[in-house]
Amino acid sequence: MIRVIMHGCNGKMGQVISNLLKEDQEAEIVAGVDVSDHIQNEYPVFKNIAECDIEADVIIDFASVKAIEDLLNYSIEKQVPVVVCTTGLTEEQLAKIKKASEEVAVLRSANMSLGINMLMKLLQTAAQVLVPAGFDIEIVEKHHKLKLDAPSGTAIALADSINDSLDQRYDYQYDRSRELKRREKNEIGIQAVRGGTIVGEHEVIFAGIDEVIEFKHTAYTKAIFGKGAIQAAKFLAGKPAGFYDMSHVIEGNVQLNKT
Repeated sequence: MIRVIMHGCNGKMGQVISNLLKEDQEAEIVAGVDVSDHIQNEYPVFKNIAECDIEADVIIDFASVKAIEDLLNYSIEKQVPVVVCTTGLTEEQLAKIKKASEEVAVLRSANMSLGINMLMKLLQTAAQVLVPAGFDIEIVEKHHKLKLDAPSGTAIALADSINDSLDQRYDYQYDRSRELKRREKNEIGIQAVRGGTIVGEHEVIFAGIDEVIEFKHTAYTKAIFGKGAIQAAKFLAGKPAGFYDMSHVIEGNVQLNKT
């Protein structure tokens, strides 16, 4: 049984993961960390991860960006791999995460959904075939009306995955209203929609002459991100120091299913 510390256990995603792991046969939460104590959990909860004295195999982090430094220090000191799911990190914090991965296993992805990360791999293959054939690329993302940033980090990550497969030849176009001109050949259009309670929807369009191919991912609940984080934790437990992302998790699952 893989022993998990849930960092940010009393937040929305912390509770989602806590509930998911109640039914899991391979992993369990042995300790939680949260500044809030408004929820009674079935495991001990510490105010700060530095106070945690319970042995674990991996940490899942869905806490505040303010806690990232203490988290990394603990992970290195105790040699416990960590899955970093917290968003809104600064460039300086991201650099510290990369630095920490030289001493302990760290996994971080822009989106923890297995479906989104599988989509990224499919898009790279599609782009390599369709772009030389003259297809244009557009991305449309939709989220709830309370989301502040636009476009979403996931939309940018999808565009980046395509651009990586095309030797970074493409620029991103976020607003076509600024100039009256034809679409440039080497650009990826990225548009954002905000409204209602949409959890998350991303559509990637390859538009060619007389034909269109669309790839679409829809998130119906935030539970998909929790499920992805759990899969990442199971993958990361016992891994040597290094920087990992969800593509490694997918590759690991593929290899496991082949055996």
